[in-house]
Amino acid sequence: MQSGTIVNLHIARVKGTPSDPVQSARAVSAEGLDGDRSRNPRNLRQVLVMDQETLDHFGLQPGQVKENITVTGLDLSQARQGNVFFIGNEDNHVTLEVTGDCEPCQKMDALIPGLRQEIFGKRGILTVVLQGGEINVGDSIRLEP
Repeated sequence: MQSGTIVNLHIARVKGTPSDPVQSARAVSAEGLDGDRSRNPRNLRQVLVMDQETLDHFGLQPGQVKENITVTGLDLSQARQGNVFFIGNEDNHVTLEVTGDCEPCQKMDALIPGLRQEIFGKRGILTVVLQGGEINVGDSIRLEP
């Protein structure tokens, strides 16, 4: 089991526009984040989790690659399909199930030429919401098989 901390949250309201930074977000079971354009029960890409360490390595700012949750202290390369993120404390937690890696698109090259190739395999982890609730900047997050 690995654990870390949520350092940033973003809601992508409209395609093609910057994501909005927020201090808290409401995860809706089987749908995604309230207000986010990816909220859809049929979407396997409801919530994107990204690590701050990778953003720092590439000189990127939180939210710039359209992640919803930015974490620190987790090695996301260890996340596998079917693993679960637990956010919050034991009494009240949100759970997200890993559906796969987020493959970088051509928009990465618009941020930094050549970034699409360089960030391949490090672009973040896609998830769906198993159990909803409030997610806050500063919350603990852990990854379990």
